[in-house]
Order: sequence, then C-alpha cells, then structure tokens
Amino acid sequence: MDLLNHSELKDFLDSKVTQYNKPDFIKSDPLQIPHCYSLKEDIEISGFLTATIAWGNRKSIINNAKRLMELMDHAPYDFVMQHKSKDLEGLKSFVHRTFNGLDCIQFIESLKHIYTHHNGLEGIFNKYSEKDSLQVAIHHLKQHFFEVEHLQRTQKHISDPLKKSAAKRINMFLRWMIRPNDTKVDFGLWPQLTPSQLSCPLDVHSGNVARKLGLLIRSQNDSRALNELDKNLRKLDPTDPVKYDFALFGLGVFEKF
Repeated sequence: MDLLNHSELKDFLDSKVTQYNKPDFIKSDPLQIPHCYSLKEDIEISGFLTATIAWGNRKSIINNAKRLMELMDHAPYDFVMQHKSKDLEGLKSFVHRTFNGLDCIQFIESLKHIYTHHNGLEGIFNKYSEKDSLQVAIHHLKQHFFEVEHLQRTQKHISDPLKKSAAKRINMFLRWMIRPNDTKVDFGLWPQLTPSQLSCPLDVHSGNVARKLGLLIRSQNDSRALNELDKNLRKLDPTDPVKYDFALFGLGVFEKF
C-alpha cells in the first residue's frame, strides 16, 4: 500500500487497535496464562515467566507456559517464596528452546530475591522508571536479578536495552502489567507507572509492518530501532503509544500484511 499521511495512518491503526485490543485476542496469545490468576503476584510472576519464553511458535509457547505453571502447582508466587530444594527437582525437565530446567530454577531463585529484597518486580520499575521510558529500569532489573549466585548461561534470557537489545519480551510483559484493564486484555496492575512510559514490543512481525507503514526505517530490530518506533508511535498517541502493538502485531500475524 502507498504510504499514508499522518491522519490516515492514525485512523487506520486506531481501527486495527479497536479490532484486536479485545478479549478474543487472548485466546491465541501467551497473555492467556496470567489471565488464569487473580492474585497480583501470581499475575506478575506467571506473566514474567511466560514472557521470558515468548519466542518461537505461539502454540508451543502457550503449551510450555501451561506446563511450567503446572510444575509450580498453579500457585507461582507461593512456589517462588516457599519452595524447598526438593520442589525444584521437578523443574529440571522443563525446556523451551534454549531455556532449560537449570535456567528455570535460576529464575525461581532470582524472583525470590526480587520479591524478598526489592519490593517485587513492580518495586524495581517504580524505583528506576524515567519520565518517558522504562528501558533503563529494565537494565536495573537485570542487574538485581543476577545479584544472587547464578549460572552465567542464564543471563542471556533477560535482555539489556543498554547493550542494544530491543528487549521485546520484557517490554511485552510491561505492557501487560501497566496498560489499563478497560478492555479486559492488559491488567493495569502497576498504578505508579503510566502507558506513556511504555515501549512497543519490537519483533519480526511488528518491525516488518512498521517498516511498510513508514514508522520505522532502521533494518535491525535493536534498541535504536525501538527508539525510532517509539518516537513515531508517540506522535500518534503520546499517552498510550503501545496500544499500537495490537495493530502492528495483528496486521503481521493475522493478516500477513
């Protein structure tokens, strides 16, 4: 399609947000996993673990996230905080692509550290958030996550925007936690943070659609591309730029735009 002017592009993408930002979206999305829970901390931890393994085949992501919740007795927060060494044995068999049982156990130990010493995941993002960005806060999350004794190999499973990563999976998790619950899709769990601080989860689908629409020029999906996309989405809606994640993702995955 020919490039649209600003007004046409906004109208087009707003219509796609309306189309996809609804509960039907959840049925085929990993976001269905945290929607199984009502306790705030269960939503956070199930969401964070699900987002961590959210790459590759979506059906596989959902099935493996469900299996991980089963291994945690469908009580992720209680499991993180109360587990004994023997409870971790069952996690050793877990695998999703390059994320294996040892990585999984490390995540459980690191999450316990985060909730014991840093007021949980929300506490870290509240502490390090900037006026219009959470990318530096993601960097600090990674630092605190690996303050405990840890496997070197597991570090690769948390991205660092200060090392040029677009941090797609953590930005997706943050969208889940921070965007309001008005359409019953995202959760709006962290009231001190606002949608205006969010960055779009940038992956092959959203990146390709953004380039076709003239929202992104840079060819790599890295932190510089994310910054470029963020600036252009903020021109469309400065208060909630990441609502357009639904449009870009829907156009790419469901419509093969």
